[in-house]
Amino acid sequence: MKLIVGNRNYSSWSLRGWLAAKQSGLPFEELAVPLYGEDWEEMKRAAGEFQPSGGKVPVLWDGDVVVWDSLAIMEYLADRVGRDRFWPKPDAPRAMARAMVAEMHSSYLPLRRSLPMNIRLHTRLADLPDEVRADIVRILGLWAEARARFGQGGPFLFGTFCAADIFYAPVVSRFITYGITVPGFAQAYMEAVWEHAWLREWIASAEAEDWTISQFEVAAR
Repeated sequence: MKLIVGNRNYSSWSLRGWLAAKQSGLPFEELAVPLYGEDWEEMKRAAGEFQPSGGKVPVLWDGDVVVWDSLAIMEYLADRVGRDRFWPKPDAPRAMARAMVAEMHSSYLPLRRSLPMNIRLHTRLADLPDEVRADIVRILGLWAEARARFGQGGPFLFGTFCAADIFYAPVVSRFITYGITVPGFAQAYMEAVWEHAWLREWIASAEAEDWTISQFEVAAR
């Protein structure tokens, strides 16, 4: 398999697709491309392998199979290796995990816009728009419910690392980058995610990148 990702420092969806590939346990080759760089459009025109994704990342190639969108990649890999590798086994936590992943995939636009993922940046914003605060409160509420109801088996949302943690990992990154104050249970969860071996590998790669996307740096300030 081959996984095409964008800038590790900024691309939250690429992080999700990459974590899904790691969770699958299947071997894969990784190719990183600089999003929005001077040669990004040229690369999309020249590399037919980006189609039919329209130049979006992440993209997973598995023989004749092409899958783009991080949720679709995760579901494809779950079909390949068994869904229990990605989702809690009992019905109740599995249902909640699916709902949380779907909500993350389709929601929280104010948070995404105001707090773009930027692993190398560490700052604290003086004020946050009300809609961003609402997103943060909603996310913390979901984390609290998952941990209280189903988190007894480990430090992650549903105990062991699963699809929900894959999809909320970039949120953890954002909260750390912008110094978002969270309650103790959330701080412990974020530390577990941030210290996970796969996250440490991704963070090291992000910090080693030379690429900078100015629009995300400006937005962060």
